[in-house]
Amino acid sequence: MRLELGKIFIKDIQFADSSKIENGILYVNKEELLEAIGGDEHIKSIDFDIAKPGESIRITPVKDVIEPRVKVEGPGQIFPGILNKVDTVGQGKTYALKGMAVVTTGKIVGFQEGIIDMVGEGAKYTPFSQLNNLVVICEPVDGLKQHDHEKAVRMIGFKAAAYIGELARELTPEETTVYETKPLLDQLQEYPDLPKVAYVYMLQTQGLLHDTYVYGVDAKQIVPTILYPTEVMDGAIVSGNCVSACDKNPTYVHLNNGIIEDLYARHGKDYNFVGVVITNENVYLMDKERSSNWTSKLVEYLGVDAVIISQEGFGNPDTDLIMNCKKIEEKGIKTVIVTDEYAGQNGASQSLADADEKADAVVTAGNANQIVVLPKLDKIIGHIEVVDVIAGGAQGSLREDGTIEVEIQAITGATNETGYHYLTAKTY
Repeated sequence: MRLELGKIFIKDIQFADSSKIENGILYVNKEELLEAIGGDEHIKSIDFDIAKPGESIRITPVKDVIEPRVKVEGPGQIFPGILNKVDTVGQGKTYALKGMAVVTTGKIVGFQEGIIDMVGEGAKYTPFSQLNNLVVICEPVDGLKQHDHEKAVRMIGFKAAAYIGELARELTPEETTVYETKPLLDQLQEYPDLPKVAYVYMLQTQGLLHDTYVYGVDAKQIVPTILYPTEVMDGAIVSGNCVSACDKNPTYVHLNNGIIEDLYARHGKDYNFVGVVITNENVYLMDKERSSNWTSKLVEYLGVDAVIISQEGFGNPDTDLIMNCKKIEEKGIKTVIVTDEYAGQNGASQSLADADEKADAVVTAGNANQIVVLPKLDKIIGHIEVVDVIAGGAQGSLREDGTIEVEIQAITGATNETGYHYLTAKTY
């Protein structure tokens, strides 16, 4: 598949009488946007706000972060199986609005939701502090069940991103990058002298509110399979998660997966990037065995020399991560795992819930238990009281003076396990 990804850079967002993109500025008409995304019986009110880099603004609780994109040529549309028909995407031409995101917030869905600070200490830990954010504030009807609440807010976020992306359809991108992966036999023959590498992409699927969707299907219901990397860039995978904010993959991260982009950047130079194997993370041992067996089998089938494996989440998924690593290594294929750590606030505890001597090449995204103190900010978008109950916070995290003491686990994207963040560690 060959995908041309055009980049349109958004340097500012303003509310206006009509919705358009002009000279790098996104103008949004609130009434038109509300008409496009409203009408869900589970939501009693929707409002909009804007948060820009450097402003004294805190967004919490954050449900999802989404980069607007629009497919302008080729089969399918953005977010297939979610907003559009289940056509195979990943080829043709797609435009991405860089430098901005749609962020969903409102009453908390699940306790594992996070914080985005646009300035100060917290802004140093989240890459989303560097974006111009159009914030969609969704308040549910009283008594709404969590899974209905999550779905309603998720769909509103996708509709808002699609509405904004559509504004770019007739524009000319400032930059265009071409990504191409050929059918397997052709791909293997193209660079016969380079190491063949694949990416094992672990998706969070461990129960209610721990959902990831592939072409609209809850990934709990899949067995591991192969995707073209460009399918991921076209929205084939989206988030439905309410998991720890630091290491969840918001939809923005799926669209901008750093491992995929870096492998493409070195494709044909240092590596032959063959493709992506997606797999799920399971609750029960039998399901973990099944998925890791299939994952190692598919990697062997691809005939690669090495794989990079990233997980999403921590604790229970550590077992899936180590199973994948161990079984792939046993087939004579080298692995590198990408994870974060929960090593305690003093850094002295065991970092992962599982381990194996074959997991000897590890990239760490940082210790999510690290404590930070966030300053009082002038404006809150959402509900500030949730910082006392979200994962990484505790009773009393919100201090009387307005400062907040939390683990970086509470900061959206702080230890993202695809590398889309600012932390890591090195050994010498």
